[in-house]
Amino acid sequence: QVQLVESGGGSVQAGGSLRLSCVASGYTYSSWSMGWFRQGPGKEREGVASIYTGSGVTYYADSVKGRFTISQDKSKNTLYLQMNSLKPEDTAMYYCAARGVRLSASSYDYWGQGTQVTVSS
Repeated sequence: QVQLVESGGGSVQAGGSLRLSCVASGYTYSSWSMGWFRQGPGKEREGVASIYTGSGVTYYADSVKGRFTISQDKSKNTLYLQMNSLKPEDTAMYYCAARGVRLSASSYDYWGQGTQVTVSS
């Protein structure tokens, strides 16, 4: 079955960096788009970045443009999210998702368990 396993979360100070990873299994990696989403306390889940794994076309939320970069290693079936210049408002549980449309959380069919990112001021 489809599995998405995230890692790389942690606690950092504002201005710091983290790289999240998501290893996908159970399907042909380049078949579907993938994305990173986040959900902060008391907030709805929001799209952060997504990629069409076949073409490499990417999309970003305005709040993270210029700070976050989504990338992939097809040979490892792995999706990454490089997060730089982190801000306290980036604090959230971050999820990897597969088979959906751009940054629409409700359109994605498969989800990982999430990895926590905490940014202190």
